[in-house]
Amino acid sequence: MEIFSKPEKSKSLSARIKQRAKEMGFMGCGISKAEFLEEEAPRLEEYLKQGRHGKLKYMENHFDMRLDPRLLVDGAKSVISLSYNYFPEVKQREDSYHIAKFAYGTDYHFVIRDKLRELFEYIIEESETEVNGRVFTDSAPILEDAWAKKSGLGWVGKHTLLLTKPKGSFFLLSEIILDLELDYDEAFRTDHCGTCTRCIDSCPTEAILPDRKLDASKCISYFTIELKDEMIPSEMNGKFEDWIFGCDICQDVCPWNRFSLPHHEERFMPKQELLNYSKSDWEEITEEIYREIFRKSSVKRAKFQGFKRNINFISGK
Repeated sequence: MEIFSKPEKSKSLSARIKQRAKEMGFMGCGISKAEFLEEEAPRLEEYLKQGRHGKLKYMENHFDMRLDPRLLVDGAKSVISLSYNYFPEVKQREDSYHIAKFAYGTDYHFVIRDKLRELFEYIIEESETEVNGRVFTDSAPILEDAWAKKSGLGWVGKHTLLLTKPKGSFFLLSEIILDLELDYDEAFRTDHCGTCTRCIDSCPTEAILPDRKLDASKCISYFTIELKDEMIPSEMNGKFEDWIFGCDICQDVCPWNRFSLPHHEERFMPKQELLNYSKSDWEEITEEIYREIFRKSSVKRAKFQGFKRNINFISGK
Protein backbone atom coordinates (compact mmCIF):
# COMPACT_ATOMS: atom_id res chain seq x y z
CA MET A 1 0.00 0.00 0.00
CA GLU A 2 1.30 3.46 -0.89
CA ILE A 3 1.54 5.98 1.91
CA PHE A 4 -0.52 8.36 -0.21
CA SER A 5 -3.24 7.06 -2.48
CA LYS A 6 -4.29 9.06 -5.52
CA PRO A 7 -7.46 11.13 -5.00
CA GLU A 8 -10.52 9.65 -6.64
CA LYS A 9 -12.09 11.49 -9.57
CA SER A 10 -14.96 12.45 -7.31
CA LYS A 11 -12.46 14.17 -5.00
CA SER A 12 -14.19 13.25 -1.78
CA LEU A 13 -13.33 15.33 1.27
CA SER A 14 -11.11 12.50 2.52
CA ALA A 15 -9.18 12.48 -0.76
CA ARG A 16 -8.84 16.26 -0.68
CA ILE A 17 -7.54 16.14 2.89
CA LYS A 18 -4.87 13.62 1.89
CA GLN A 19 -3.88 15.64 -1.14
CA ARG A 20 -3.65 18.82 0.91
CA ALA A 21 -1.55 17.03 3.54
CA LYS A 22 0.85 15.88 0.83
CA GLU A 23 1.12 19.42 -0.54
CA MET A 24 1.96 20.64 2.97
CA GLY A 25 4.89 18.22 3.23
CA PHE A 26 3.41 15.38 5.24
CA MET A 27 4.87 12.03 4.24
CA GLY A 28 1.75 10.01 4.94
CA CYS A 29 -1.90 10.50 5.80
CA GLY A 30 -4.42 7.85 6.77
CA ILE A 31 -7.89 7.96 8.31
CA SER A 32 -9.48 5.57 10.79
CA LYS A 33 -12.74 5.37 12.70
CA ALA A 34 -12.63 6.89 16.19
CA GLU A 35 -13.39 4.00 18.53
CA PHE A 36 -12.08 2.13 21.56
CA LEU A 37 -8.76 0.34 20.93
CA GLU A 38 -9.74 -3.10 22.22
CA GLU A 39 -6.53 -4.88 21.20
CA GLU A 40 -4.30 -2.29 22.86
CA ALA A 41 -6.14 -2.17 26.20
CA PRO A 42 -4.72 -5.37 27.77
CA ARG A 43 -1.23 -4.63 26.44
CA LEU A 44 -1.22 -1.16 27.97
CA GLU A 45 -2.56 -2.46 31.28
CA GLU A 46 0.13 -5.16 31.48
CA TYR A 47 2.83 -2.67 30.50
CA LEU A 48 1.91 -0.35 33.35
CA LYS A 49 1.55 -3.18 35.89
CA GLN A 50 5.07 -4.36 35.02
CA GLY A 51 6.43 -0.85 35.61
CA ARG A 52 8.01 -0.69 32.16
CA HIS A 53 7.32 3.06 32.08
CA GLY A 54 9.90 3.78 34.80
CA LYS A 55 9.36 7.15 36.46
CA LEU A 56 7.08 8.39 33.69
CA LYS A 57 4.16 8.65 36.09
CA TYR A 58 2.03 10.53 33.56
CA MET A 59 1.68 7.21 31.70
CA GLU A 60 -0.49 6.00 34.58
CA ASN A 61 -2.97 8.82 34.05
CA HIS A 62 -5.95 8.90 31.68
CA PHE A 63 -5.92 5.16 30.93
CA ASP A 64 -9.33 5.20 29.22
CA MET A 65 -8.51 8.37 27.31
CA ARG A 66 -5.40 6.74 25.80
CA LEU A 67 -7.62 4.06 24.35
CA ASP A 68 -10.66 6.06 23.26
CA PRO A 69 -10.33 9.33 21.27
CA ARG A 70 -13.98 10.10 21.91
CA LEU A 71 -12.90 11.09 25.41
CA LEU A 72 -10.58 13.70 23.90
CA VAL A 73 -13.10 15.15 21.44
CA ASP A 74 -16.84 15.01 22.11
CA GLY A 75 -18.60 13.07 19.40
CA ALA A 76 -15.36 12.13 17.66
CA LYS A 77 -15.87 10.01 14.54
CA SER A 78 -12.53 10.12 12.75
CA VAL A 79 -8.82 10.05 13.55
CA ILE A 80 -6.54 11.44 10.87
CA SER A 81 -3.01 10.09 11.35
CA LEU A 82 -0.11 11.91 9.71
CA SER A 83 3.61 11.28 9.41
CA TYR A 84 6.34 13.87 8.86
CA ASN A 85 9.88 13.02 7.77
CA TYR A 86 12.83 14.20 9.87
CA PHE A 87 15.68 12.13 8.40
CA PRO A 88 18.62 14.52 7.92
CA GLU A 89 20.80 14.80 4.84
CA VAL A 90 23.87 15.66 6.94
CA LYS A 91 24.64 14.03 10.28
CA GLN A 92 26.95 14.72 13.22
CA ARG A 93 30.58 13.71 13.05
CA GLU A 94 31.01 10.10 14.11
CA ASP A 95 33.75 10.73 16.70
CA SER A 96 31.61 13.01 18.88
CA TYR A 97 28.75 12.73 21.33
CA HIS A 98 25.41 12.11 19.63
CA ILE A 99 22.01 13.77 19.65
CA ALA A 100 18.94 11.99 18.26
CA LYS A 101 18.13 13.11 14.73
CA PHE A 102 14.63 14.29 15.61
CA ALA A 103 16.24 17.02 17.75
CA TYR A 104 18.64 18.42 15.15
CA GLY A 105 16.57 21.50 14.36
CA THR A 106 13.55 23.40 15.66
CA ASP A 107 11.37 21.51 18.14
CA TYR A 108 9.01 19.37 16.05
CA HIS A 109 6.08 20.31 18.30
CA PHE A 110 6.21 23.85 16.91
CA VAL A 111 6.76 22.83 13.29
CA ILE A 112 4.11 20.14 13.05
CA ARG A 113 1.53 21.88 15.24
CA ASP A 114 1.53 24.84 12.84
CA LYS A 115 0.92 22.51 9.91
CA LEU A 116 -1.81 20.60 11.73
CA ARG A 117 -3.67 23.80 12.50
CA GLU A 118 -3.41 24.87 8.87
CA LEU A 119 -4.74 21.50 7.71
CA PHE A 120 -7.55 21.65 10.26
CA GLU A 121 -8.56 25.07 8.95
CA TYR A 122 -8.58 23.62 5.43
CA ILE A 123 -10.91 20.82 6.58
CA ILE A 124 -13.27 23.32 8.18
CA GLU A 125 -13.37 25.38 4.99
CA GLU A 126 -13.91 22.34 2.77
CA SER A 127 -16.54 20.66 4.93
CA GLU A 128 -20.21 21.17 4.20
CA THR A 129 -21.09 20.88 7.89
CA GLU A 130 -19.80 22.37 11.12
CA VAL A 131 -16.64 20.61 12.29
CA ASN A 132 -15.22 20.35 15.78
CA GLY A 133 -11.92 18.72 16.62
CA ARG A 134 -8.42 19.00 18.04
CA VAL A 135 -4.88 18.58 16.74
CA PHE A 136 -2.20 16.59 18.53
CA THR A 137 1.52 16.08 18.13
CA ASP A 138 2.89 14.07 21.03
CA SER A 139 0.82 16.40 23.19
CA ALA A 140 -1.95 14.23 24.66
CA PRO A 141 -2.56 10.68 25.91
CA ILE A 142 -2.82 9.08 22.45
CA LEU A 143 -1.36 5.76 21.30
CA GLU A 144 0.01 7.25 18.09
CA ASP A 145 1.54 4.10 16.63
CA ALA A 146 -1.69 2.16 17.13
CA TRP A 147 -3.74 4.80 15.32
CA ALA A 148 -1.19 5.08 12.51
CA LYS A 149 -1.32 1.31 12.01
CA LYS A 150 -5.13 1.37 12.15
CA SER A 151 -5.16 4.05 9.44
CA GLY A 152 -2.94 1.98 7.14
CA LEU A 153 0.31 3.92 7.40
CA GLY A 154 2.50 0.98 8.42
CA TRP A 155 3.22 -1.69 11.00
CA VAL A 156 4.73 -1.49 14.48
CA GLY A 157 8.30 -2.78 14.31
CA LYS A 158 10.12 -4.82 16.92
CA HIS A 159 11.66 -1.57 18.17
CA THR A 160 8.06 -0.43 18.91
CA LEU A 161 8.17 2.37 16.32
CA LEU A 162 5.98 2.55 13.24
CA LEU A 163 7.65 1.25 10.08
CA THR A 164 6.82 1.69 6.41
CA LYS A 165 8.39 -0.28 3.58
CA PRO A 166 9.11 2.75 1.37
CA LYS A 167 10.33 5.16 4.08
CA GLY A 168 11.54 3.29 7.18
CA SER A 169 10.84 4.86 10.59
CA PHE A 170 12.53 8.27 10.77
CA PHE A 171 9.30 10.24 10.89
CA LEU A 172 7.08 11.90 13.48
CA LEU A 173 3.43 11.05 14.03
CA SER A 174 0.56 13.42 14.73
CA GLU A 175 -3.22 13.35 14.69
CA ILE A 176 -6.34 15.37 14.01
CA ILE A 177 -9.43 14.04 15.81
CA LEU A 178 -12.75 15.22 14.36
CA ASP A 179 -16.47 14.83 14.92
CA LEU A 180 -16.75 14.36 11.16
CA GLU A 181 -17.33 11.05 9.41
CA LEU A 182 -14.80 10.41 6.64
CA ASP A 183 -13.70 7.55 4.37
CA TYR A 184 -11.72 5.10 6.48
CA ASP A 185 -8.57 3.32 5.34
CA GLU A 186 -7.90 -0.35 6.00
CA ALA A 187 -5.60 -1.14 8.89
CA PHE A 188 -2.11 -2.32 8.01
CA ARG A 189 -2.31 -6.08 8.51
CA THR A 190 1.12 -7.44 7.52
CA ASP A 191 4.39 -7.50 9.45
CA HIS A 192 7.62 -7.08 7.49
CA CYS A 193 10.13 -7.45 10.31
CA GLY A 194 10.32 -11.20 9.69
CA THR A 195 13.00 -12.96 11.71
CA CYS A 196 15.21 -9.86 11.95
CA THR A 197 16.23 -8.92 15.49
CA ARG A 198 18.86 -6.27 14.79
CA CYS A 199 17.13 -3.59 16.87
CA ILE A 200 16.78 -5.94 19.85
CA ASP A 201 20.35 -7.22 19.56
CA SER A 202 21.86 -3.74 19.14
CA CYS A 203 20.25 -2.02 22.12
CA PRO A 204 23.11 -1.61 24.62
CA THR A 205 20.78 -1.38 27.63
CA GLU A 206 18.49 -4.27 26.59
CA ALA A 207 15.49 -1.95 26.64
CA ILE A 208 13.78 -3.55 23.63
CA LEU A 209 11.84 -6.64 24.64
CA PRO A 210 11.04 -9.57 22.33
CA ASP A 211 7.26 -8.96 22.40
CA ARG A 212 7.31 -5.53 20.72
CA LYS A 213 7.47 -3.71 24.02
CA LEU A 214 9.94 -1.15 25.25
CA ASP A 215 11.19 -1.12 28.82
CA ALA A 216 11.37 2.67 29.13
CA SER A 217 13.14 2.33 32.46
CA LYS A 218 16.18 1.00 30.56
CA CYS A 219 15.99 3.19 27.43
CA ILE A 220 18.79 5.67 26.71
CA SER A 221 16.22 8.24 25.57
CA TYR A 222 14.42 7.87 28.90
CA PHE A 223 17.60 8.53 30.87
CA THR A 224 18.87 11.42 28.74
CA ILE A 225 15.56 13.22 28.13
CA GLU A 226 12.84 12.22 30.55
CA LEU A 227 14.70 11.36 33.76
CA LYS A 228 15.07 14.49 35.88
CA ASP A 229 17.11 12.92 38.69
CA GLU A 230 20.41 14.56 39.56
CA MET A 231 22.28 11.34 38.84
CA ILE A 232 21.90 8.58 36.24
CA PRO A 233 21.99 5.09 37.84
CA SER A 234 25.54 3.73 38.04
CA GLU A 235 24.52 0.40 36.51
CA MET A 236 24.19 2.24 33.19
CA ASN A 237 27.88 3.18 33.14
CA GLY A 238 29.47 2.45 29.77
CA LYS A 239 26.16 1.57 28.08
CA PHE A 240 25.15 4.83 26.41
CA GLU A 241 27.55 4.65 23.44
CA ASP A 242 28.06 8.44 23.41
CA TRP A 243 24.36 9.38 23.21
CA ILE A 244 23.78 12.54 25.24
CA PHE A 245 20.20 13.32 24.14
CA GLY A 246 17.95 10.59 22.86
CA CYS A 247 19.14 7.57 20.89
CA ASP A 248 18.80 6.29 17.31
CA ILE A 249 20.59 2.95 17.60
CA CYS A 250 17.53 0.77 17.02
CA GLN A 251 16.57 2.83 13.96
CA ASP A 252 20.07 3.11 12.55
CA VAL A 253 20.45 -0.67 12.40
CA CYS A 254 16.97 -1.33 10.96
CA PRO A 255 17.23 -2.63 7.35
CA TRP A 256 14.10 -0.73 6.33
CA ASN A 257 15.79 2.59 7.12
CA ARG A 258 18.16 2.14 4.20
CA PHE A 259 15.23 3.55 2.22
CA SER A 260 15.05 6.74 4.31
CA LEU A 261 15.36 9.90 2.24
CA PRO A 262 16.38 13.36 3.54
CA HIS A 263 13.61 15.70 4.64
CA HIS A 264 12.97 19.09 3.02
CA GLU A 265 11.90 20.95 6.16
CA GLU A 266 14.06 24.05 6.56
CA ARG A 267 13.23 24.36 10.26
CA PHE A 268 14.68 20.89 10.92
CA MET A 269 18.09 21.92 9.58
CA PRO A 270 20.79 21.74 12.30
CA LYS A 271 23.24 24.44 13.24
CA GLN A 272 26.85 23.83 12.23
CA GLU A 273 27.98 23.66 15.84
CA LEU A 274 25.75 20.63 16.41
CA LEU A 275 27.24 18.89 13.39
CA ASN A 276 30.87 19.82 13.95
CA TYR A 277 31.38 19.93 17.73
CA SER A 278 33.95 17.49 19.10
CA LYS A 279 33.63 15.71 22.42
CA SER A 280 35.80 18.33 24.09
CA ASP A 281 33.60 21.10 22.65
CA TRP A 282 30.52 19.51 24.21
CA GLU A 283 32.31 18.94 27.51
CA GLU A 284 33.24 22.61 27.69
CA ILE A 285 29.88 24.01 26.61
CA THR A 286 28.55 26.92 28.68
CA GLU A 287 24.94 27.65 29.43
CA GLU A 288 25.05 30.70 27.15
CA ILE A 289 26.29 28.67 24.18
CA TYR A 290 23.83 25.88 25.00
CA ARG A 291 20.95 28.35 24.84
CA GLU A 292 22.18 29.72 21.52
CA ILE A 293 22.71 26.37 19.79
CA PHE A 294 19.45 24.88 21.05
CA ARG A 295 17.18 27.90 20.86
CA LYS A 296 13.70 26.56 19.95
CA SER A 297 15.12 23.01 20.04
CA SER A 298 13.73 19.86 21.65
CA VAL A 299 17.06 19.55 23.47
CA LYS A 300 15.91 22.31 25.83
CA ARG A 301 13.62 19.69 27.41
CA ALA A 302 16.68 18.36 29.22
CA LYS A 303 17.64 21.87 30.39
CA PHE A 304 21.28 22.84 30.68
CA GLN A 305 21.91 21.02 33.95
CA GLY A 306 20.40 17.82 32.59
CA PHE A 307 22.37 18.13 29.36
CA LYS A 308 25.61 18.60 31.30
CA ARG A 309 24.68 15.68 33.56
CA ASN A 310 24.40 13.46 30.49
CA ILE A 311 27.76 14.58 29.11
CA ASN A 312 29.50 14.18 32.45
CA PHE A 313 28.01 10.73 32.94
CA ILE A 314 29.33 9.49 29.60
CA SER A 315 32.69 11.23 29.84
CA GLY A 316 33.21 10.02 33.40
CA LYS A 317 33.65 13.52 34.81
